[in-house]
This record gives sequence, C-alpha cells and structure tokens, in this order.
Amino acid sequence: MRPRKALLLVLLLALTQLLVAAGAEGPDEDTSKDSALEEEDEDDEDEDEEDDDSAVAEENGVLILTDANFDSFVADKDTVLLEFYAPWCGHCKQFAPEYEAIAGALKESDPPVPVAKIDATTESALASRFDVSGYPTLKILKQGQAVDYEGSRTRDEIVAKVKEVTQPGWKPPPEVTLVLTADNFDSVVADADIILVEFYAPWCSHCKKLAPEYEKAAKELSKRSPPIPLAKVDATVETDLAKRFEVSGYPTLKIFRKGKPFDYNGPREKYGIVDYMVEQSGPPSKQLASLKQVQDFLKDGDDVFIVGVFQGESDPAYQLYQETANGLREDYKFHHTFSGDVAKFLKASPGTLVMMQPEKFQSKFEPRSHVMDIQGSTEAAAIREHVLRHTLPLVGHRKPSNEAKRYARRPLVVVYYSVDFSFDYRAATQFWRSKVLAVAKDFPEYAFAVADEEDFASEVKDLGLSESGEDVNAAILVEGGRRFAMEPTDFDEDALREFVTAFQKGKLKPVIKSQPVPKANKGPVKVVVGKTFDAIVLDPRKDVLIEFYAPWCGHCKQLEPVYAALGKKYKGHKSLVIAKMDATANDVPSDRYKVDGFPTIYFAPRGDKRNPVKFEEGERELEQLSRFVEEQLARPHSARDEL
Repeated sequence: MRPRKALLLVLLLALTQLLVAAGAEGPDEDTSKDSALEEEDEDDEDEDEEDDDSAVAEENGVLILTDANFDSFVADKDTVLLEFYAPWCGHCKQFAPEYEAIAGALKESDPPVPVAKIDATTESALASRFDVSGYPTLKILKQGQAVDYEGSRTRDEIVAKVKEVTQPGWKPPPEVTLVLTADNFDSVVADADIILVEFYAPWCSHCKKLAPEYEKAAKELSKRSPPIPLAKVDATVETDLAKRFEVSGYPTLKIFRKGKPFDYNGPREKYGIVDYMVEQSGPPSKQLASLKQVQDFLKDGDDVFIVGVFQGESDPAYQLYQETANGLREDYKFHHTFSGDVAKFLKASPGTLVMMQPEKFQSKFEPRSHVMDIQGSTEAAAIREHVLRHTLPLVGHRKPSNEAKRYARRPLVVVYYSVDFSFDYRAATQFWRSKVLAVAKDFPEYAFAVADEEDFASEVKDLGLSESGEDVNAAILVEGGRRFAMEPTDFDEDALREFVTAFQKGKLKPVIKSQPVPKANKGPVKVVVGKTFDAIVLDPRKDVLIEFYAPWCGHCKQLEPVYAALGKKYKGHKSLVIAKMDATANDVPSDRYKVDGFPTIYFAPRGDKRNPVKFEEGERELEQLSRFVEEQLARPHSARDEL
C-alpha cells in the first residue's frame, strides 16, 4: 500500500470513530429536544382545542351547541333537531332520557340527522333568536329555517316528524294566519262573523315574539267548527289600513264582527288567545231562565249586574240589546231574560234594560236600580251610554283585577284600609265605607272607591303613606299620573271631606315619586328624575329626546350603548338634550308622555311640549335614532318659530 493511501485510510477511520463517538454522546440531547418540541406541539394542540369555541361537544349522543359554534355547525346540515332547555327545568330533566334515545334513533336513520341541545339560560343569543319562551322547546332546523315542533314529547312521534322533514321535497306547510292587504281586507273581514286581525311591523320585537304564538292559535282555532280565522296586516306597508283603524303602536289587535272593529284586550299567547276568541265567538248575552240565578248574582256578585227583559228573541228591542252587548262584551257581562217572574222581581216591563249593583255595594244614597226603556226607536249608542254611566256604585271596591276597566276615571278618590267583604270582616269593611259614602254623595264630579292596602302596597308606598301609622289612608289620583295624599290623621267623614274640598280648591301639592336629584349630571345623556322632569324635559327652550326605561328590561340594556353613542354624537348641540329616565322609580308627571312598555322614546320639541313625538319608526340603532332626531329638528313644530 502506498504511504499516501494508508494515511488517508487512517484519517478516514479516525473521522468515523469521532462521528460514532459524537453519535453516542449526542442523541440523548437531540432526542430530548425533539421530544420536548413534540410535547409542546401536543400541548399547543390541546390548548387550541380548549380555546376553539367552535368545537362541538357531545353528551350521551346529544351534541351541545352554543352561541359560538351554532352557525358554523348547522351551515352545511340539511336537517338538525334542536332542544332548548334549562338545567333547572323539571320537564327538561324528565325528557332527557327520551331525547337521548331520539338522538340514537336519528343517528341510525338514512340519512342520519344530528340531534343537539342548547342551554337557553346561558346561550341567550340563540334563545332570543329562536323566540324561546318556555322549556323544553323543540325545533327542527330545515336548511337553516326553524320549524316548530308541536306534537307530543315521545320518541316515535318526534322521530317520525323529523324523518318527514328530511324528505327532499318537504316544505313547511303554509301559514294558517291569513295575510290581509288593501286589496282583500274589506271582503275578508266583512264576510266573517268574527275574525281577529293583528296590525304589525316586521322590525317590532313584540310582534316577533307574538308571531309564533299567533300562528299556533290560528292553527288551533282553524280546527273548530265553525273555524275562527286569524289574520295579519303589515302596517308599515298597508299604511292606509293602519291609519283607518287608528293603529298607533305594534302589535295592535282588533276583533272584527261583520266588518265592525272592536279592541282586543285578551292574552297574547296561544292558549290565552284561543280561549279568549272562543269566548268572544259565543253569544254576547247569556240567558237567565230562573229567578234564583238573578238572586244569586245580586247576593254574591262583585260587579254591576246588567240584564235585558224581553218577550222573546223576535222582540226588536232584544235585537238592539244584542247589538249593544256585542260592542261592550269585552268589558261587561250581559244577560237577558224572557221570564215573567224575573221581570216581576226586577219591577221591569218587557223591552227594558236593568242595571243593579250587588247587595254589598247598594246604599241609601243611590237608586236600587237604573232602568231604561229600549223599545221603539232607541239607538244602540244610547243604550251604550246608559251602561257606561251606571257601571259603578257610588263607592265601589277597586282591585288590581278591575282598576284598568272600572276605575280609569279621574279624579279618583281612593280610601285604603283592610278591605274584606267576606262574612267575618264585612261589618268592619262597611263601617269605613259608610263614611266614604257620606262624602261621595256630595262630590258627584269625582269617582270614589275603597281599596285593600295590601293589594296596592306599592301605590301606598309611592304616596308616602305606608309608614303613616294610621289604619285608614286616602289619596286622590288625577290624569297624567299625578297624585295627592291626605295627611295621616284619625280618619272620619270630616277629615275626608276637608281633604277633598282642599283638592277641589287647588290647595294641595302633588306627591311626586322621584329618585334623588343627581349631583353630577354633565354626561352626554342627561339623567332625569321625577323632581326634574318639568325643568329638563318640559324646558320650552330645549329640544329633548327622552328615553323611559326599566333597569330589568333586556331591550333597554341592549339599547344602552347605542343611546350613549347618540348622546356623544349630539353633545355639541346646545339646544338639544339627550336624556333618560327610570320610569319604574320616578313618576312621569304628564299624560302626554304615556309609557306602555320599555323602552319608550319621545322627542319633546322646544316650544311645543304638549305634542311630543313617539319614536316607533324602526330598529333602535344609532342610524335610525339619529335620522329620527334630525327629522324632528327639521320639522316646523307648532310653537318653534315663535321662539
């Protein structure tokens, strides 16, 4: 071997040994680094999985959807069964095993259908989006459109319904609720013995909430014989119809009988609507065949007794009476009789209308009955006026159940104490009521009533009388929400008379429920309280946008950041005030600013505070509110140019 080749061979062997040695010492370090990197990657993956809100968990075969993962999950699904539940709901807990069995059955179907559940108490956005108002609520999502499930909560029925919806040609059944427009309104309504019509706005949240209940009621009532139709009118499109029927808010519901409109004052959920309309579809007056029925009404009744006395159904006066009863049936119960014994007891001849108060409300200061002869050419309007005039006794019993319909008249003098007309307490109740009667007879221009202090505890508190230390207190309620409280004193006829006389002469100061006046009130949205309402909202030099809200109201909370942004936007306008007021903690001392729900927003123009403009033009977003403000600022309000 040549020396050069030998040297190269030695060097090559040495280098090989060095590499082997390095491999023996280094692998542990390098491998540990690689392992560490792999572990870090795995940890990162785990963290990514934990942080990935779009991941869908599963529990006993049921998928768990949230506000964060819902849209991404359902995006490519043809059909999904959804359950909205509450963890504390007993019905939900009872249904859980059945729902898990349904998930198993639909997983094996062809095609398989995912079954999911949503905790409506935490995933509030989804619950609101799908108008969930009870638990459990089941919905079948078909290509993104929700179909209400209204059957029984049994596996076979639910699975069968879902499989029906999965069919390629399946389409949701058409709405049972009739859609009315200017073209078909009169023909449809005029032909109906009775029909309920909803005037709505597509953007109105209250209308959206009512919609599923209304449709469910329509389906139920369509099955009756004869059916009772329900219809709806988009008042933002059919503006002439809305104006014709004086629609000023949404939703507005009206009952039509052969084309004649009557206000709907019933519930706004499925079963309430159904029951109410069934009642309204019956005869407006019920027949009394026996004298005992009349005597029982007078002995145990709690409201005015209205009865028409007739010879028979062919009596023209009877037909006129029925027409009147139809127009007032939502507020009063009407009766009629063809019995001679009843007529004799009432001392009424055929063709007359008799109104009597129950025995407990009769007194020596008022007639036992009010009788009207409705024979001949008397019009329904005259009968209606007679009913309305004699509805209340001289001093009646005001209760939460009747205050809206019976005691809306103002001024109203209310005497608060422990009112109980049951046998054991009737004497004490009538003792105090007799003192009120002695005063009421001398002030026919005012309405008088007694009220149980516990029934109206919050009202008594707002009047500042809950800690009066007296067994009997009194107040006068006036239009616009104003109220006057009698100074605590030993209650008797003279004290009440002095109080009412002082009110009559304008010597009393109203009680105003108010939060403390804010010490600092320079923010973009000015805070108004009861004591500052006149100074801020009714300032004739300022245009004021005022929001009336309730602290617990979800819509108000949603509006808060938008309203704050609106305040900031107009902060530089010296003659414009953006304001808000907690209407649950403060009186609104003006009947021009009626608050029927929350939030309610008015624009009070400078120089024209008696004619505020209510915001009801669209969604409560910054753009819409700004447009409303700009439009009002540009309007020539009646007294603006005088300033």
